[in-house]
Amino acid sequence: MAWPIFVLLAGCQSKKAPAPPPVEVEVTRVIQRDVPLYGEWVATLDGYVNAQIQPQVTGYVVSQNYKEGSFVRKGQLLFQIDMRPFQAVLDQARAQLAQGQAQAGKIQHDVERETPLAAENAIPQQQLDDDTQAYLAAEAEVKAAEAQVEQAQLNLDFTHVTSRIDGIAGIAQVQIGNLVTPSTTLTSVSQVNPIKAYVPISEQEYLHFAARINSHTQQDVHPDAPPFELVLADGTVYPRQGTLLETNRQVDVTTGTIEVVCAFPNPDHILRPGQFGRVRAAPDTRKGAMLVPQKAVIELQGTYSVAVVGGDDKVALRPITVGERVDTMWIVDSGVRAGERVVVEGVQKVRDGSPVTIKPSTPVTPGN
Repeated sequence: MAWPIFVLLAGCQSKKAPAPPPVEVEVTRVIQRDVPLYGEWVATLDGYVNAQIQPQVTGYVVSQNYKEGSFVRKGQLLFQIDMRPFQAVLDQARAQLAQGQAQAGKIQHDVERETPLAAENAIPQQQLDDDTQAYLAAEAEVKAAEAQVEQAQLNLDFTHVTSRIDGIAGIAQVQIGNLVTPSTTLTSVSQVNPIKAYVPISEQEYLHFAARINSHTQQDVHPDAPPFELVLADGTVYPRQGTLLETNRQVDVTTGTIEVVCAFPNPDHILRPGQFGRVRAAPDTRKGAMLVPQKAVIELQGTYSVAVVGGDDKVALRPITVGERVDTMWIVDSGVRAGERVVVEGVQKVRDGSPVTIKPSTPVTPGN
């Protein structure tokens, strides 16, 4: 028996596969808030003040009076140079001074005795004049001898080589018994609390902040400068924040960078000159920035988009313009509005216009 063709067609249509269920996705809402934009730069630490310790006289080192690497105070004895030659010079200068004072005293007595006699013409006036001039010359010799004593005393004091500042004393560059001169470096002392961090920034970054930098060049601390964090070589963040001190006068023509100097409190002397680290700060803040999780952004051949879920639970693939990344979030310059829902899980499964099923998700809180 032949069946009508429309009956066969109706039978085929009744066996059509059912539509697939909506894709289950996880969504989050677009966040709008002010976002500090952090930058990070390599930093080199150095002492706030570095003093090279050099003797002011020539002589032999007879003792080292400090522990290398220890904290020393201003005026603390570091090295002792042989005092004996300088003590002998001082004694000789004192003897010459005493001799000069005695000679001047004798001439002064003669002048005082001869003055009334010359007035009565008992002695020639020339004799008084000669003795007066001799007295003035003797007084000058006394002053010169006093200066010699003072210089000899200074040289004797200079045999005690002391620290010029409070700080950490370095390893000695000489040994006991070495002959040292004023050009010899004995050691170095660095003030490390606070300690300086030297940060080279690019010329472009400098130009971006030049107005703020130059408006505060006469101030010790820039009032609107952001606090700085220091990331140490082991990845830990130094617990104390630093402040901006100064900016160098010129750009380094070999590197195209200009040096910015920060200061970090260092009461425990953990930080030492020569250490490397990374300094980071948030010199800019993006006002009212739109934030979406980075995993919600679809990147394809240099273009970016997100899957926005509308009120009817249907997906709209929307192109966006992205800005800076902030931890796990991405700033979106255009393409979304605050409060809109974007897909964060299952984004590869959705299609433009397709319905979705929303599953509960953990709210995403952007970091700083």
